[in-house]
Amino acid sequence: MTLYLPIAEMSVNWLVIILLGGGVGFLSGMFGVGGGFLTTPLLIFYGIPPAVAVASSATQITGSSVSGALAYWQRGQVDLKMGGVLVAGGVIGAGLGQIVFTWLQSLGQIDVSINIIYVLFLGVIGALMLKEALGALFAARSPTPGPPRRRGHVPWIAALPGRTRFYKSGLYISPLAPLALGVVVGILTVIMGIGGGFIMVPAMLYLLGMSASSVVGTSLFQIIFVTGAATLLHATSSRSVDIVLALLLLVGGVAGAQVGVRAAQKLSPEKLRLALALLVLGVAIRLLFGLTVQPADVFTLQEAG
Repeated sequence: MTLYLPIAEMSVNWLVIILLGGGVGFLSGMFGVGGGFLTTPLLIFYGIPPAVAVASSATQITGSSVSGALAYWQRGQVDLKMGGVLVAGGVIGAGLGQIVFTWLQSLGQIDVSINIIYVLFLGVIGALMLKEALGALFAARSPTPGPPRRRGHVPWIAALPGRTRFYKSGLYISPLAPLALGVVVGILTVIMGIGGGFIMVPAMLYLLGMSASSVVGTSLFQIIFVTGAATLLHATSSRSVDIVLALLLLVGGVAGAQVGVRAAQKLSPEKLRLALALLVLGVAIRLLFGLTVQPADVFTLQEAG
């Protein structure tokens, strides 16, 4: 039941890796997120080196995002003009992220850095998600629900120069805003091995003010190219992509996502968001525990003689 991973330089139980990919795929289908922010920490918990976990996670996300993007494309829910700007920013960000990744790797600090970034990132995101989920849950139970959240432009984004029309998204804004958003997500994709959908989708809705009908499809379109660029950079620069690991994760992820979509239909959106927030915080706490607690076996190096 074991399989050797050539880049990670370790043997793993291939069934466990497929089940891990299936579990993340299930959560992705249930919560509507890419799942990369869960795949990388879970691989680290299993014992995969963080650098390999990040690079292989990005590879898996590229493959799993294609089917979703094609489905939205067939429905006419992909804004190619907006997607092109986001991809351009994402590729620039991926290049910048790879420079930082290689620098940390040369210092021998990449593993610790990835763990620290994940603890901070998931801690903040999880706390914000928990606050919003609890607010939505209480509002749903209230006999007099408050006004729905309105979609609109952020003033400084609307004031940026060089505005153009994005017809499918229903926007007339400067391309500088989505370009900058793409850069940020591209950097995070390379360093953390995430698709960035759980950042991109809220930002497209509440910062850019995009039409909800084209948000998810455009986000998936962007994820394909940016994670593809991140995979290429990792493969050629840091050489940390383990294609065997990525394929095992992809097999499990595709199957798990279908089950997750069906399961999501049986739960209310408020409970789904609360469960996702608790899951994100749980992963952050587990990573923090691994960083701060002294291991049972402590090894020291001393000069012989």
